[in-house]
Amino acid sequence: MRVFVALRPSPTALEHLDSALEGVRGRAGRALHWGDPAQWHLTLAFRADLPGGALQDTVDQLAAVAAEHRPLPLQLSGAGVFSGRTLWIGVGGATEALSALMGETLLEGEDRERRRAHLSVARVSARAPRAPRRRRRGEARPPDPTQLLLADAVHALSVYRGPLWEASELEVVESVLGQGRSGGPLHEVLAVVPLG
Repeated sequence: MRVFVALRPSPTALEHLDSALEGVRGRAGRALHWGDPAQWHLTLAFRADLPGGALQDTVDQLAAVAAEHRPLPLQLSGAGVFSGRTLWIGVGGATEALSALMGETLLEGEDRERRRAHLSVARVSARAPRAPRRRRRGEARPPDPTQLLLADAVHALSVYRGPLWEASELEVVESVLGQGRSGGPLHEVLAVVPLG
């Protein structure tokens, strides 16, 4: 099973972000593929190969870790790009406490390479414009229009600050590739454990 541990922003925080993205979506056209707001979450840990029989032990271990951490006042804040392809929204608020939680082993056997806490909102689509490959000798390579579009989106969202919400529980979510909207992953919540 492909599973991850996530924090889900409040409905109010997600609605606020969805509204804030309207202008960026309009400028991006079909160059970016936007995620489904119903599936937006902050991934804290990921494991691509959890055996189905280990799920209950994993949930029990996660519950014990979560009990040691208090609920977190968080807000969606700022933006950035990973790998020149993924537009994300950052997290503000109790970031030190969030970092401490993310430093825990939340899933045995998890991939421990982690980036900062973030919420992925869009990825470069197959319809995105590409920079011309050919150029004359001595000419500078023209800028990649997709990278310019992503830089514009990050600039526009750099001042974004969503409403505070209290993250009070962790979700264990299964991700089934290719089964979601437009061939993306389908996420199913398998368990919820409280913080504190």
